[in-house]
Amino acid sequence: MNPLLKSPLGLEPNSLLLPAILGAILPTSLLLFLIIANSESYALWMVFPLLIIPAGGATGGIFFYLMGFHWFPSGNTKLIAILYSCIIYFLIIWISSVLAFNLTGHWH
Repeated sequence: MNPLLKSPLGLEPNSLLLPAILGAILPTSLLLFLIIANSESYALWMVFPLLIIPAGGATGGIFFYLMGFHWFPSGNTKLIAILYSCIIYFLIIWISSVLAFNLTGHWH
């Protein structure tokens, strides 16, 4: 059965869903822990970080999957690709955090 949607990379979009969810779990769980730990200080401005930062994590998760398992599937290049994509993953989370907190006015 051929899927109706194909990505430009030759992958099915369903195969990119799991890395996106796994990439978004880390920042989402950290943000939710911070909100639950201090629940009386919840404000409406926290919605932007709860949306933008996990979206960055999902993007980083997809990049990690493509680098480590699709573009460089074996050998020493896979190890280098995984190390490089870990750095890029945290860099994407950092940039999305700066963007989210800058939009809310909490980045100084």
